[in-house]
Amino acid sequence: MWKTIVRRFLIMIPQLFVLSLLIFFMAKFMPGDPFTGMITPETDPARIEELREKAGLNDPWYEQYARWMGNAFQGDFGKSYTYKVQVTTIIGERALNTFWLSLLSAFLLYLIAVPLGILAGRYNNTLFDRGVVLYSFISYAIPTFVLGLLFLYFFGYQLSWFPTGGSVDVKQDPGTLGYIMSKIYHMLLPAITYALLGTTAIIQYLRTEVIDAKTMDYVRTARSKGIPMRKVYTRHIFRNSLLPVAAFFGFTITGLLGGSIFIEQIFSYTGMGHLFISSILSRDYSVITALVMLYGFLALLGSLLSDIIMSIVDPRIRIE
Repeated sequence: MWKTIVRRFLIMIPQLFVLSLLIFFMAKFMPGDPFTGMITPETDPARIEELREKAGLNDPWYEQYARWMGNAFQGDFGKSYTYKVQVTTIIGERALNTFWLSLLSAFLLYLIAVPLGILAGRYNNTLFDRGVVLYSFISYAIPTFVLGLLFLYFFGYQLSWFPTGGSVDVKQDPGTLGYIMSKIYHMLLPAITYALLGTTAIIQYLRTEVIDAKTMDYVRTARSKGIPMRKVYTRHIFRNSLLPVAAFFGFTITGLLGGSIFIEQIFSYTGMGHLFISSILSRDYSVITALVMLYGFLALLGSLLSDIIMSIVDPRIRIE
């Protein structure tokens, strides 16, 4: 397995190289540049041109790309034009917030989806099953920004149960219990929103797997031996039905890290998604390119993690 993992990581290198080319050219094709927003009727055009020359934006594209890739290999993705700090510093600060939000979202997602999917499959064609299917259809159809705005309006502004922005109360001192509780409090509403919208696939997979498993030969054999149905479900059906869910676990984790852009923007949560949108609006090339490269790496890593997890939970499978 270790040889396969190393080989997969080596394959990622040319994939990330191609991705870097695409990112670089897409960033250059964006209208304007990081200094466009500084232009006012009182701004001296010569000063703007001087800043562009100093930043190397007037150099040929291949020189800019070579310089960017050379620095990136050394862990230097440049300096943010907006925040005036190193890109790795600003992303590192935001990535921690996104990580904790993703962790809480994943916990709530599986806490909701796994019981609903299993119970809907066990008691299929009942009123409970129809309710779960209806919920799945609604959560699949409703856009992220619609549910996010509704939750923000009712639970944030109308009921005042949750904060309407930020990731922590600025009055709390870092490292204290109050600071930790404030972080969790600010994450709850975004995490619940993301979890409710992400349960559809897991519920449908589990429901279908449980329904199909009830007709399998090994279940009939277990029942013919007089094993109680409760044990048949816990020892055979449920365990085998969880295999497809385990296969998507790697994608779920990395997808949450890179896919919470809309949630963070709606709830003004200061994570990587919020940083990505603000960087696009301000044309902060250095931050944009670094974030997209990170998202691409997470997508490739998610595929590898899913294969590894699947091979662990099912000994019959070995990644090649």
